[in-house]
Amino acid sequence: MQTIAERVIEHAHSLPEGTLISAKELLHLGSRAAIDQALKRLEDHKELMRLGRGLYVLPIKTRFGTRAPAPEKVVERLAASRAETIVPHGAAAANRLGLTTQVPTKLVYLTSGRNRQFKLGAQTVELHHAPQWMLLPTQPAAGQAVRALAWLGQKRAAEALTMLKQKLPESTLQELVALRPALPGWMSRSISQKLVANG
Repeated sequence: MQTIAERVIEHAHSLPEGTLISAKELLHLGSRAAIDQALKRLEDHKELMRLGRGLYVLPIKTRFGTRAPAPEKVVERLAASRAETIVPHGAAAANRLGLTTQVPTKLVYLTSGRNRQFKLGAQTVELHHAPQWMLLPTQPAAGQAVRALAWLGQKRAAEALTMLKQKLPESTLQELVALRPALPGWMSRSISQKLVANG
């Protein structure tokens, strides 16, 4: 008969990469105490990676060795399991949009949830609570532009919007214009001046 640890690891292997594993979701396999013990044992044997208190992920085994799951996959699963909005930080958005060549050294995300961080292999992933206007997921491209502008700041907004006007499709620019009422005054003004006034 399989041990609880074997059943836990079998279950973990059936999940998509980056899925969070916690005792609460494994109670169908045994008692809470037995599950906690199994998770601890699996962590000690490096079968599971601990993210934080009671939270684990399955490491990915490759022919080159074992690695942590992709951070964006873990963050995606975390957002889904906690019903949070989590989006890349403005520095990452600015880099992705070609507004800066600076590559963020830290993995920072903005969240509707609380501030926290967790280790993912050698990397630390930071989650920073952010206001609703910075977490606009309904229009991903426009939301990304908003976060990039917020990170670049008021002084560099005009220059960044001039670049975005050349890079982004018209539909995304229109979404950005439509978001003005939700944005801080300086950003709303910059968008009006660059994307509306000049036609």
